[in-house]
Amino acid sequence: MTQGQPFSPAARAKSFVYAFRGLALVARTQHNMWLHVAIGLAVGGAGFWLGLSRAEWLWLIASIAFVLFAEIMNSAFEFLCDVVTKEFNPDIAAAKDIAAGAVLVAAFGAFLAGVLIFWPHLAG
Repeated sequence: MTQGQPFSPAARAKSFVYAFRGLALVARTQHNMWLHVAIGLAVGGAGFWLGLSRAEWLWLIASIAFVLFAEIMNSAFEFLCDVVTKEFNPDIAAAKDIAAGAVLVAAFGAFLAGVLIFWPHLAG
């Protein structure tokens, strides 16, 4: 909300329009997002098939959401960097690499959480 402006339900509703527009842009332009969503759906399907507990679902959903969040933020960061310059800049390249590394960390953490959640169901 902008300073000094009163609360407006219409403005709050409009913020959802912007958010969904952003998600649609990521879905249209980022192939890695497709991969993360596909893996998340597959993992969710496996969770239903194996009958995960409430606590296991909590960690699974949090892990999937964190990876999607990291990918969305990485995409936003890349778009913003491209506004600064389309020419190669080693500092911007490093910043983009660091943001991509954050997605990798989130994905690896989600993978480890998945192993801990699914292993007892699959090994026993």
